[in-house]
Amino acid sequence: MPNSRPRPRRGARSGAGAAGRDELVSRSLQSAEHCLGAQDFGTAYAHYLLVLSLAPELKDDAKETFQYTLFRWAEELDALNRTQDLLGCYEQALELFPDDEVICNSMGEHLFRMGFRDEAAGYFHKAVKLNPDFSDAKENFYRVANWLVERWHFIMLNDTKRNTIYNAAIQNAVCLGSKSVLDIGAGTGILSMFAKKAGAHSVYACELSKTMYELACDVVAANKMEAGIRLLHMKSLDIEIPKHIPERVSLVVTETVDAGLFGEGIVESLIHAWEHLLLQPKTRGENGNCEKYGKVIPASAVIFGMAVECAEIRRHHRVGTKNVAGICLPTNVKFQSPACSSVDAEETVEPYTTEKMNRVPGGYLALTECFEIMTVDFNNLQELKSLATKKPGKIGVPVIKEGILDAVVVWFVLQLDDEHSLSTSPSEETCWEQAIYPVHDLADYWIKSGDHVMMEVSCQDCYLRIQNISVFGSEREVGTGKNFTQDKDLLSLGSEAELCSALANLQTNKPDAVEQTCILESTEIALLNNSLYHEGFKMAMRKVLSSLTPEKLCQAMDTQCQNEMSCGSEESNSEESIPEPFYVLDVSEGFSILPIIAGTLGQVKPYSSVEKDQHRITLDLISEANHFPKETLEFWLRHVEDESAVLQRPKSDKLWSIIILDVIEPSGLIQQEIMEKAAISRCLLQSGGKIFPQYVLMFGLLVESQTLVEESAVQGTERTLGLNIAPFINQFQVPIRVFLDLSSLPCIPLSKPVELLRLDLMTPYLNTSNREVKVHICKSGQVTAIPFWYHMYLDDEIRLDTSSEASHWKQAAVVLDNPIQVEMGEELVLNVQHHKSNVSITVKQ
Repeated sequence: MPNSRPRPRRGARSGAGAAGRDELVSRSLQSAEHCLGAQDFGTAYAHYLLVLSLAPELKDDAKETFQYTLFRWAEELDALNRTQDLLGCYEQALELFPDDEVICNSMGEHLFRMGFRDEAAGYFHKAVKLNPDFSDAKENFYRVANWLVERWHFIMLNDTKRNTIYNAAIQNAVCLGSKSVLDIGAGTGILSMFAKKAGAHSVYACELSKTMYELACDVVAANKMEAGIRLLHMKSLDIEIPKHIPERVSLVVTETVDAGLFGEGIVESLIHAWEHLLLQPKTRGENGNCEKYGKVIPASAVIFGMAVECAEIRRHHRVGTKNVAGICLPTNVKFQSPACSSVDAEETVEPYTTEKMNRVPGGYLALTECFEIMTVDFNNLQELKSLATKKPGKIGVPVIKEGILDAVVVWFVLQLDDEHSLSTSPSEETCWEQAIYPVHDLADYWIKSGDHVMMEVSCQDCYLRIQNISVFGSEREVGTGKNFTQDKDLLSLGSEAELCSALANLQTNKPDAVEQTCILESTEIALLNNSLYHEGFKMAMRKVLSSLTPEKLCQAMDTQCQNEMSCGSEESNSEESIPEPFYVLDVSEGFSILPIIAGTLGQVKPYSSVEKDQHRITLDLISEANHFPKETLEFWLRHVEDESAVLQRPKSDKLWSIIILDVIEPSGLIQQEIMEKAAISRCLLQSGGKIFPQYVLMFGLLVESQTLVEESAVQGTERTLGLNIAPFINQFQVPIRVFLDLSSLPCIPLSKPVELLRLDLMTPYLNTSNREVKVHICKSGQVTAIPFWYHMYLDDEIRLDTSSEASHWKQAAVVLDNPIQVEMGEELVLNVQHHKSNVSITVKQ
């Protein structure tokens, strides 16, 4: 806390009013200081608010103390869940200090924790604009910039083919008479500007995102079209005539389509547009000026699919092991990724994930020919309305190659008009990804030529859903019992023998077996499939516990562990003979079975910090299946008042033997506040106890990658057909690209991997916040990016590599603002800085 209070500045004042104000200011300052000493931050804040409202000339002197008071009072309000009061305090503070980057950044942090990501990102962006050297704000902004301006904006704006085809279709429509245009989901406003350049008389554009709306306003003005394009910050569903636009338009242009076509609400928005905003469509064979009729670009779409084998998709969406480092995963526990959730699921999730299939690590194998899933006419209102109510359709596709059925890959051809179309096929060079529908719940995933893959297709909730996937062959039927019984038209038991067999199978199930479906993120499923990770932790934990245990006792524990695993636990003859257990705490993010693995290593009391109830139930069932004594596994967040206190002692007089921390995010970045967590953890370890991992080495290499450049910033005006968009959207470019797969990233390595940074969690004095690294150039070219990854050392011998094929972690890369030409044999010097969780890598010139 600042140790001196601000004093009123002396100056010439006259009259009783000024004297009274000075007296009130002086008394309030004294009261504020007294309250701070008593840690009554709420009252102190109120006093400072009064002082600075009455005496704005004191702002500079009071700024530091006011900030301290605000932040401490905000912490109390946050703890009391007084959200409105907290936000109100920040709004008051920003009225007094509108250009204070520290207050802006703190406001953003509170908003982000409350789930207001867009608003938080806006405050972080403002803080960075106010002070480009403010490290905390930069780190926060880089982490959330994707919510302000999603990365696909850069990729699509750099797609010259896509821009050219959209421009040509819009030109055609305007030339044929469609002179009044509404752009739904305008983004940067590029389609609106195409329409204006083509000669449209009236152009309206609506955009819901506040950031994108403001960006579009700047872009349209920079291209000198603000007089001809009216921008609306709203959803198209809320547009009313004549309140927002004067009359119905003759043309709607939109690209509110995602990898699964319907995921951005194009069906709902076009139904509304046809009913309220568009002129009536031209009937077939009717002639006349197009200005009198309504039409939509794109005119229609055809959706295609293909069944594939893909190991990368499989390991992220299907648990493929029954035994993880000696822990049996019971049959009554079923793991699913969110993309496998049914239409009846409680949480509304997209029924698919996305991949760029021509860059998926390990590639894929087509098991069927591509097949047509459905067509949709965006110029037919009745067809659009029927999509949401139509019963699921059944599709059967012959298998042409044998393999493992992992997913149905989906793409579409967008027919903009009679002449122009765009395909998002994996065989096309396109900015688009494909929609991936993982296959699950099959008794056997191996299929062969002659089989048929059967599926149901629907659009009942305005998402394209592909469900109830099953396989039929001449000799077999592969699918879930649930699917068979639900679809009587498609599936039926063909004989009395089959019916008896099915009933027999039902009777052999344990009537009291608890069945649990556990929804895991795709990265959590990939982690569960990573045997090297779990074996590595098991070995490292065993070594630590052995070092803490006398040799004979350790052998006795091993014997006891083996007996428990084979015969189940038995009551000890005497409670006095049971030694004090070792306490192991796992504070990994998300679902983790490491505490159960720790429980197999002897007299261990493991604690898990999982938060979700379904994860706790699942871990309990796994413990039960592995014959753990009841209450062996504890859920630590039940024992602490709030998540921030998760690093505590297990008992008032006990310390942890092992604390497992999550150091690296699945995205490839270092976890926030990890070094602070490590500092607390070190204080809570017993003598000889360890933090896992004990240290982390960060590696990187120099590459030339046009792909990374184009995915990070819009490249000039040529890609956008002469429109000036790049300087505006590139304000939101982030120097670090995350969720990369280096094994399939299109790039040319220009150096060998080098060690960039060491993060030591056990011995922090070995860490350096600033380091220069010399990199030897092995190949001439242009350095455009520096990909990086980590080796996590559980001890000096056991290492986990975040770039390995089995890793659930992705990699990240720093993308340079300007490429650097290098020649083979040269050396480049990198400056690596580590501030809190943020790592910056710059090239020393």
